[in-house]
Amino acid sequence: MTPIIVYVDDAAYALPMLQALAGSSQAASSHWLLVACAPRMTHRVSKWVSHRARENWRGKWADKLFAAVLPVMSVPGAKVTPVLAKGPLTELIAELQQEHGAAQIIDARRPKQEAMQAAPAKTADAPNASGRRWNLPGTMAALGAMLGFVVEESLSI
Repeated sequence: MTPIIVYVDDAAYALPMLQALAGSSQAASSHWLLVACAPRMTHRVSKWVSHRARENWRGKWADKLFAAVLPVMSVPGAKVTPVLAKGPLTELIAELQQEHGAAQIIDARRPKQEAMQAAPAKTADAPNASGRRWNLPGTMAALGAMLGFVVEESLSI
């Protein structure tokens, strides 16, 4: 069986991709290693929550994720192993590859918000297609003309 490691952090986002993978020709002859990547807790939360409580929350979160994802991956002949990531992914991948051999890695995690917002920022030089952005020199010229017209009308009375 060929091992395939799949990173998952959001069941709703990953389900279409996992359904396509489960329907592929290599799905039945594969050993799927589903790695649940729990959301990070901020340092403010971690100051007030014990390590045991964090581990319990991470376990409950992973149980909900696997309950939504595992039925999709249950292909006859395929083996599915759920894994909860508790540390850096590089270390976990090294352990999994040492245990199961060289594996294909598929990232089905939801993209981070910062990455999605940073991409449009690079194209700020291009004009906005929707036309919602004001053009500062044109706006200032229009305001200056309107102010001149108002001052001229108020002096002529």
